Amino acid sequence: MPVAVEQFVLRWGDMGGQWGVNRSVAQIHALLYLADRPMTAEDIAEALGMARSNVSNSIRELIGWKLIRRTPVLGDRRDHYEAEADLWQMLTRIAQGRKEREIDPMVEALGHVLAAADGDPTLTKVARARLSAMHDFVTTIDSWYGQMLTVPPSTLMALIKLGSKVVGLLGVGRGKASAPGKAK
Repeated sequence: MPVAVEQFVLRWGDMGGQWGVNRSVAQIHALLYLADRPMTAEDIAEALGMARSNVSNSIRELIGWKLIRRTPVLGDRRDHYEAEADLWQMLTRIAQGRKEREIDPMVEALGHVLAAADGDPTLTKVARARLSAMHDFVTTIDSWYGQMLTVPPSTLMALIKLGSKVVGLLGVGRGKASAPGKAK
């Protein structure tokens, strides 16, 4: 394995742990992302020095995230795998998975909490305002995410490259907008 590939696999695996993803899953994803051809589970296990069972479980997780897919290879009955190579697709799939696991349950939970807060005379005004601000913030982020899915990747990249210039175009600056969770 080339040194650059090995370093990327190792570093991607380390970062996976910081993202809450098993190191093996992240390393397999990195290897397949850089591979120039689809690989079998046996190829992956050998390249990374992993147990075949660990590779199989990691492959299932990556398929669940839609970051890799099975690819048929003519003349070989074994399953071969390749990674999604389009970075925007990869980012979108990761963001969607995280949204489903983290944001959606939070929106639902805050909705239930606010419903319970409606009839509770013992809840302080501060607690009620902060719960409402958190709900508004999370639902705004959720709505923004849905809107961003409709923006073409080339437009998103142009916006990202503009960076803080976008704020200048809007005529707002640092400190003029209220911070999340602060009353307006």
